[in-house]
Amino acid sequence: MKLSDAFLSHDDGSEKLVVSTGAAKFSGMARGNETAGFIITCLEQETTEDEIVAKMLAKYDAPEDVIRRDVQKIISQLKEIGAIDGE
Repeated sequence: MKLSDAFLSHDDGSEKLVVSTGAAKFSGMARGNETAGFIITCLEQETTEDEIVAKMLAKYDAPEDVIRRDVQKIISQLKEIGAIDGE
């Protein structure tokens, strides 16, 4: 899966933003905290949920079940607005 070409990501220093380009059904912008930003950055390249979880485990000191739940939640939210291509 990968961030859709109909969306751009931008890091403003404190938040990661995902903005629709007008080619998406969703019109607007979604903001994310540091965790969401890390996940979105991972999604800028073709990746899998397991690969994102592994990268987060290497970066953050948190239990795998908590990280996996966060990854699934962010991916689900991005899918709802059409920001992710593929599975």
